[in-house]
Amino acid sequence: MKKAGEEKTGLFKKVESLDVSRILRELTRNEAFYFFTSIGNYTGKCATSLEDYVRKIKEVDIKSIEFHLYREDFEKWVTETLEDKELAQEIKNLQKQNLTEESLRQKLHAIVSKRYEQLQRIF
Repeated sequence: MKKAGEEKTGLFKKVESLDVSRILRELTRNEAFYFFTSIGNYTGKCATSLEDYVRKIKEVDIKSIEFHLYREDFEKWVTETLEDKELAQEIKNLQKQNLTEESLRQKLHAIVSKRYEQLQRIF
């Protein structure tokens, strides 16, 4: 979908309302993000929206965050399912920072919650 303007607001560019409603929508079970700590080890938690994803980042085992971040699962889900390439790029940039444990969780949560709040204001 077409993005409106090139003006940055914090980390992210402005987006059209149509993009925002797509990014913020409630997802089906097939579209949800399922958290694992390793292949075959499901944590029992899944995110069914960007809002839910923000909450789950704070709750899920840190091993799950590390597992998914370095496999690029988060950015793939955000790009392909939520269709938010800017957020996906910001998540990808975390890999270069060599963060571990709680600093990784805090940084990921800060990026995703900032994006969520920005989209909520637009919506």
